[in-house]
Amino acid sequence: MANIIEVNKVSKQFNQREILKDVSFSIKEGSINGLLGPNGAGKTTIIRLLNGVIDPTTGMMKVMSFDPKKQGDEIRKRVGIVTESASLYHDMTAWDNLVFFSKIYGKYDTKRITHLLEQFDMLAYKDQLVGSFSTGMKKRISLAKALLHKPRLLFLDEPTNGLDPEGINEVIRYLHKVNQEEGVTILICSHVLHQLETICDSYLFLNEGRIVEKGAKKELEDKYLNEIKLLVETGLNPLNTQTYKGYTYSRRGTHQLEFILASKEEITPLLASILNETWVHNCEITNRSLEALYFNIRGGKGVE
Repeated sequence: MANIIEVNKVSKQFNQREILKDVSFSIKEGSINGLLGPNGAGKTTIIRLLNGVIDPTTGMMKVMSFDPKKQGDEIRKRVGIVTESASLYHDMTAWDNLVFFSKIYGKYDTKRITHLLEQFDMLAYKDQLVGSFSTGMKKRISLAKALLHKPRLLFLDEPTNGLDPEGINEVIRYLHKVNQEEGVTILICSHVLHQLETICDSYLFLNEGRIVEKGAKKELEDKYLNEIKLLVETGLNPLNTQTYKGYTYSRRGTHQLEFILASKEEITPLLASILNETWVHNCEITNRSLEALYFNIRGGKGVE
């Protein structure tokens, strides 16, 4: 796949304060990417730079082969943006909002509006005022609004803020659906890592204005997972309180033992040994989550 975004040694200063420092990355067309980091890391600044809203202090960027510094209008015609605030008119219906914005985009098409309302399970509410909607419903209409003109690229800035767990899962499901069915490349900014673990193909970790790491989850695991912590729910009750057949473990609760292994290759022989003696109901690698990996990347400091 070709790169739809290329960023090379970009820095940005505001009032002599360096917000971004020597940032470089690329994003492949058709992929879903997480731009992750604590609040204030510079995520929103990157989105604004990529859309040509602000100019970099130094460095070069290409978005769909356009230079954001010189061709921001061309980029904005071809991208969709969903910010933390819904940016909708609350005193208008869902249908009227989408009609209004589609005309601004120059892409008024009632079939497209109906299709998007169906995609986001909002067709039954099209004649209700947006001001009466829940936060989750507003997010869905915002996503529909961002897709009215069939963009190649979708920027999402903290799209799950303010949502309950069910609403978060819905947004993630809709984004996956849009990516699969319309081939839209997606860049999601978030400071909540675990919410994006199941959807992103690749991740960019931003901290204090710098990209501190990037790659697919498996690449990050291979690089940073120096040991495996395996939590096993089992009837095993070893007499030795520290090791079982050479494997170090600690007790984590009733019928729960956490083993420290050198690699994933040790999981199968360990479980086989336990099953020769008793039952195993569940096992889980506890230190392979995106958040746990980021703790390793940042030297154990974690996400602020």
